[in-house]
Amino acid sequence: MSRIYVVKSPLFLMSNGLKYAKMLCNIITYFSPAKIYKNRFYLKKIYTFAKILTMDSIKETNFHFPKSTGFYKGKVRDVYYFGDKLAVVATDRISAFDVVLPRAIPYKGQILNQIAAHFLQSMSAIVPHWLEALPHPNVSIGKKCEPFAVEMVVRGYLAGHAWREYKAGKRVVCGETLPEGLSENAPLPYPIITPTTKAYEGHDQDISEQEIVNQGIVSKEDYAILKKYALALFEKGTQMAKERDLILVDTKYEFGKLDGQIYLIDEVHTPDSSRYFHATGYEERLAKGEAQHQLSKEFVREWLIAGGFQGKDGQQVPAMNDEKVASITHRYIELYEQITGKKFEKNGYENRLAAIETSINTYL
Repeated sequence: MSRIYVVKSPLFLMSNGLKYAKMLCNIITYFSPAKIYKNRFYLKKIYTFAKILTMDSIKETNFHFPKSTGFYKGKVRDVYYFGDKLAVVATDRISAFDVVLPRAIPYKGQILNQIAAHFLQSMSAIVPHWLEALPHPNVSIGKKCEPFAVEMVVRGYLAGHAWREYKAGKRVVCGETLPEGLSENAPLPYPIITPTTKAYEGHDQDISEQEIVNQGIVSKEDYAILKKYALALFEKGTQMAKERDLILVDTKYEFGKLDGQIYLIDEVHTPDSSRYFHATGYEERLAKGEAQHQLSKEFVREWLIAGGFQGKDGQQVPAMNDEKVASITHRYIELYEQITGKKFEKNGYENRLAAIETSINTYL
């Protein structure tokens, strides 16, 4: 008879991947039906995590398309150029503090790609966007625009980087003056734009509207349009978040230009580009000075900060064990379902790279 295992902790199982997926089979084999039923939710969670841990993630692609005119590897996306079109593959890489972390997160690419498409399509009445098709859950194809070298960060609340700057004593951020007496996560008097430079290597840098125009990064006329679009998108995103019992705290938008027309590009209102709070209980937590319940990638940043890493020279990324990887995937799935109101349907992981390559070749 096979050995009967005793389950002590789901975290213990999650941290040992395939070995404990097999253990789960033994547990189910030797538990009585009554005991299985009693522990069904516990066993289902173990099964879900074990399944995630035994999957390969999409860390990179190395496709060679006959019609391709160029390639760019971003922090989390692989971009293939085809003349005036581009195909963007959302990999499972994850970054924080402008550093790509050593392990990829299963399903993360699919989640972000589908959230971005959901919101891009919802914003088409405000600004034209680059997206034309999603031939695969990890692939977006659309117009190749010349990107503006700035990210338009819109903030409605004092959180994240802005709060860290404020806490350090700064009262002017990117040319925007902040009032005294604000607390972490407090609403700002009105949404503000705190732009950053778009760094293809290294860290993005805070910059003001005046500096952007004076340095010729964006013309005064174009910046006025970007500003108008960014605030309108944030207002729409705020309304959509409210419908999901969420608060859109801050987010970033990127824009590009093609044939004199400005387009919204890149991802929109995803957990990687945005921060959300749960609306229920927000006021009470704020009054008590308690941490807000967030839907964003901030939980990854907080874990890194606790481990002594903020992307600075000489700092090392904390070890990412199987437990951490599985928990991040689980959080991203929760984010998808909460933000979109849709159930997340996992794309099969068999031959996925071949499927991605075929989808791009077929469409283009």
